Amino acid sequence: MISASDFRNGITIEKDGTVLEIIEFQHVKPGKGAAFVRTKLKDVINGGVTETTFRPTEKFPQARIDRKEYQYLYADGDLYAYMDTETYDQISLGKDVVGDNMKFVKENDMVKLVSYNGNVFSMEPPMFVELEITETEPGFKGNTATGATKPATVETGATVSVPLFCNIGDVIKIDTRTGEYLSRA
Repeated sequence: MISASDFRNGITIEKDGTVLEIIEFQHVKPGKGAAFVRTKLKDVINGGVTETTFRPTEKFPQARIDRKEYQYLYADGDLYAYMDTETYDQISLGKDVVGDNMKFVKENDMVKLVSYNGNVFSMEPPMFVELEITETEPGFKGNTATGATKPATVETGATVSVPLFCNIGDVIKIDTRTGEYLSRA
């Protein structure tokens, strides 16, 4: 059990049957009345964010969220297959669980499957990936004043804005959280 006075960013708690992650918290001690804790909570299963206040003495069970590395194997329609590299157990997840997180992941990449009580509810790709550009228009020198970009399609099919000097066949580094080009690899 964790009391509201011990809240910190990133802690996950159970409240009314839902698992909530603390995004922001603030201990407030007004001039009159009792102190309270103002929080911004994110539902880790469906992603909804709510703002709630608690008394510092309220207690909640701490939720244990597991993140385990799996290897992405292949896509079969709307299902994505992953394998635990230690036990060789395979698990398939639907497009509703994975969401848009697969657009920068290629076969045999390592990803993290996030679960609560053995139920996988999310997949986290690696923070940075290196992918080859398969399609882009040629960029011409001298036709811009400052750093212009052009769209490029990478080997997973995702589209990224890249500088004009990037060409087909170049391997680039991408931040999967924002989908932004970082550098050439």
